[in-house]
Amino acid sequence: MKTTLSLLVLALAGGACLAAAPTLPGPAFPNYPNAEALKASCDKNITRANQLLRQLEKRAVDVRWLGAFDAFNAALEDLGYPQQFVSAVHPDKAVREASEACELRWNDFTSTLGQNEKLFKAVRQFKPRDAIDRELVKTTLEGFEDAGVSLPPAQRARAKELADRIASLGVDFQRHIRDAGVRVAYTEAELKGVPESAWKSAKRDDAGKLLLGVDYPTYNAVMQSAELEPSRERMWRAKVNEGGEANLKLLAEITQLRKEYATLFGAGSWAEFTLRRRMAETLPRAQAFLAEVKAAVEARERQEVEELRRAKAEHLAQAPDGARVERWDVPFYTERVRRARFSVDQEAFRQYFPPQESLQFCLRLIEKLMGVRYERVEGVTLWHPEVQAYRVSDAANGKALATLWVDLYPRDGKYNHAAVWSMRGGSAAARRVPQAALVVNFDRKGLTLDELRTLLHELGHSVHNNLSATRYVQQAGTSVKRDFVEAPSQMLEDWIYDKQVLTLFAEVCPTCKPVPDTMIEQAKAAKDYGKGVQQSRQHLFASYDLALYGIEQRDPMALWAAMEGATPLGHVKGTMFPAGFAHIATNYSAGYYGYLWSLVVAMDMRTAFGNNRLDAAVGKRYRDIVLANGSQRPPTVLVKEFLGREFNSKAFFDDLKK
Repeated sequence: MKTTLSLLVLALAGGACLAAAPTLPGPAFPNYPNAEALKASCDKNITRANQLLRQLEKRAVDVRWLGAFDAFNAALEDLGYPQQFVSAVHPDKAVREASEACELRWNDFTSTLGQNEKLFKAVRQFKPRDAIDRELVKTTLEGFEDAGVSLPPAQRARAKELADRIASLGVDFQRHIRDAGVRVAYTEAELKGVPESAWKSAKRDDAGKLLLGVDYPTYNAVMQSAELEPSRERMWRAKVNEGGEANLKLLAEITQLRKEYATLFGAGSWAEFTLRRRMAETLPRAQAFLAEVKAAVEARERQEVEELRRAKAEHLAQAPDGARVERWDVPFYTERVRRARFSVDQEAFRQYFPPQESLQFCLRLIEKLMGVRYERVEGVTLWHPEVQAYRVSDAANGKALATLWVDLYPRDGKYNHAAVWSMRGGSAAARRVPQAALVVNFDRKGLTLDELRTLLHELGHSVHNNLSATRYVQQAGTSVKRDFVEAPSQMLEDWIYDKQVLTLFAEVCPTCKPVPDTMIEQAKAAKDYGKGVQQSRQHLFASYDLALYGIEQRDPMALWAAMEGATPLGHVKGTMFPAGFAHIATNYSAGYYGYLWSLVVAMDMRTAFGNNRLDAAVGKRYRDIVLANGSQRPPTVLVKEFLGREFNSKAFFDDLKK
């Protein structure tokens, strides 16, 4: 996930002068040179937060009270978010640990705030002026109620105790993955078929073996290219066991505590408690949706597994019935089938998509489609020297809209997936500009087409943050319901297969070799292959998540082994995938189904662009209706206004048949 469009400072007419260098709107990112500096900042900012809280508690509930409450929440973002974010990205382990300690203190502040009776009563007393006010009052009251403010004293205290403990366990869970430092030792011969760029610069152990990490550029290169099955198996096992036994114990405790938390409110399960606030509304409705997905992909998955088995038998010169497809075989043989059937080689795309230029291309696409401009701002001190800063402005009037930070490359101790942090929500009323951090891990040699899709997906999250124009900070950007939040990103993923869109690459990199049309056509034809296995896997993740947080208390590992064991590829004994499933240990608990649910919405929204993916008129309408409104209107209302009708699942299920 990245967002950067490196635009040159424009020369004025005649070339005699240069325009002023762009500056970033909003506050600069705080500098934490060491752990002591972060701790001191944490002490100071939490003290300030408590001062602001006391001031708000004394304020009379008048027509401006909701605005004051929103300003308080905006201040909490600025005071606390940067301090908590750096645990995912800072190169200094001591700073990351100080960040985690600070996060626990902020969690304590937040859980206490959620049970503040004075503020709860004030929200109930406030008289909304219009629909936007009513929506914020509604969701704010729900937040207070879900934090336990209306519970009897003993239960309220237990709710806070549980919330704090769950948050602490989540921090531990993510640290075990981020700081695991997993390395797999290989000889060069064992890496036959793997691109040299993936291992050439790797460190070696005392025996001279290459030590490869499980970051995604390295992991994908080995899994998709290693000719030797044992090499793929070792990498796969290292990745799937990344969190270790410690995380299995944490997940078991997290699920038990969440179940107890839900029962305090009379809910039968954490899933029931959670889904009542989502688009799905009820657990049975989410389960029915997943059952429909399973019915649509089940036969296709079995067919694809059989095709992979035949490909393996042919590759190893075995009898047609003599091969067995293992989980570590799937990426490798999927790529072989794609190459054989569609002449598509993902590695071949790297020469056409250099990382920095790929970022610029994605930003240029957003510029064209949504009427904005990205300018690189130099000389900004951030959490790492390679992090880039961008000013986002409106192309029509030059108004500063947002700040975007981009962290492109892997390094030790850094979050090793792809994600966007909405660091700061915007507010039109307060003239407050949003800020987002795009964090990915790409190969410096270039991106595959699949990685370019990931970049565009993550950029979609940052755009959702950056182009928000809500009245209130609390309703800004990605504050939308969890089962809608992925839709604006998923909608854009298909743009990379459009040849007209890819011509924009020449605008940001005239010297880059254009990717041949035939390669794009082949990739477009090949993109549907493997969809059965891929979507069945997503279905498994979502179903496991809902089952884990269902009425019956289940051991995480035993449940996973049973559910994965029922799939065509089965379960591999001794592996512990749930130990690395951070989504369901943290903020996607009982919500992973949202990836499939929001994909339905995304694919339906995509139809509005028809055959012109660069239609600026539709893009502007999408920006103004869907992105700008954040959560100040329900997602069903926004999508209906954008499409001119209720959204439906036709595009999604039609696509599964391709």
